Amino acid sequence: MQPAGAGNRAWTWDTGQDMTALPLITEPTTRRRPPTPRHLADLDMAARREAVVALGEPAFRANQLSQHYFGRLLDPAADDAAGALTDIPAASRGRLAEALLPVLATPVRQQAADDGATHKTLWRLHDGALVESVAMGYPDRVTVCVSSQAGCGMGCPFCATGQGGLTRNLSTGEIVEQVVAAARLAAAGGLTGAPHRLSRVVFMGMGEPLANYARLVAAVRRITEPSPTGLGLSQRHVTVSTVGLVPAIRRLIEEEMNVTLAVSLHAPDDELRDELVPVNTRWKVAEVLDAAWDYASRTGRRVSIEYAMIRDVNDQPWRADLLGRLLSDRLAHVNLIPLNPTPGSRWDASPKPVEREFVRRLRAAGVPTTVRDTRGREIDGACGQLAAAEVGE
Repeated sequence: MQPAGAGNRAWTWDTGQDMTALPLITEPTTRRRPPTPRHLADLDMAARREAVVALGEPAFRANQLSQHYFGRLLDPAADDAAGALTDIPAASRGRLAEALLPVLATPVRQQAADDGATHKTLWRLHDGALVESVAMGYPDRVTVCVSSQAGCGMGCPFCATGQGGLTRNLSTGEIVEQVVAAARLAAAGGLTGAPHRLSRVVFMGMGEPLANYARLVAAVRRITEPSPTGLGLSQRHVTVSTVGLVPAIRRLIEEEMNVTLAVSLHAPDDELRDELVPVNTRWKVAEVLDAAWDYASRTGRRVSIEYAMIRDVNDQPWRADLLGRLLSDRLAHVNLIPLNPTPGSRWDASPKPVEREFVRRLRAAGVPTTVRDTRGREIDGACGQLAAAEVGE
């Protein structure tokens, strides 16, 4: 299914690479939108110091503001948030908060599942765009899945977000705020049976992360830089997914970061993947996997191969065998995803016996394979469902 507005036209992403002649990928909507307010998280520490000096304040105020946001997890939307800046003179608090800690996202809907261990939030951004994030608590960790774009232009027909098309890229601050919001939730004990500290971030929410390359990389740095510059998470606990934007994968190699790369493959053969992941018409399976293996070789990090199990579409035994041959003896792990069907979709999850046989064949080929833990099915758990429902209403 081709999204509205798709076609053969030139398009340049934040990868800095020319992505011309790439069909079936939508551009952001052309409606003029107000610029996203500048936020502390958009800036590295040097730029923060310059910003506060320009406001007539000493440079060390940047460290104080950063400590409040990344260390104490200050919520700019809280009542009298400026008043919480108690180590800053009262006369300066409001001006600094307005300039560097604006409210970037407001919760529209918040839903809990799994006895309170899973929380999904639909956020409305300053211009009305909608994005989703999901915080998931486990006995030993807290993970948040965040969005990098409002909507998505990749056009994968089984994905609720892809069906809606691309609205716009998120700013670095808008991405980071989803992570910090999850850290606040965990710190407040809001995830049942889980630690009170966020430990992992996965970029598997709305959007194609590598299509918003510059802001994604800046967000990863903010998330992983030590306090007060950033949130202080380990890069090894950050996962960046992609449908296979080969030039961006190769650019990511040069960043010398240790994040996990996740490739949303969904089919081992080009004929089917052209349909399920339209970007495959530009970069074929072999090219995508070659870039992934180069990433693994440079970083020493195992690549996660994401594979949504779709009934009678990509779950045949011969496709499991083909995938096993492609991945055998590679630094890779397969993450099978039971499809969470969206309302009105013709796509459905594979039956459990079929799923188990798929797993068996991959493991027989020597490929480490797990089935993703399904969370939030009772709360429109598939990415994009909450946003679609809000737009529909």
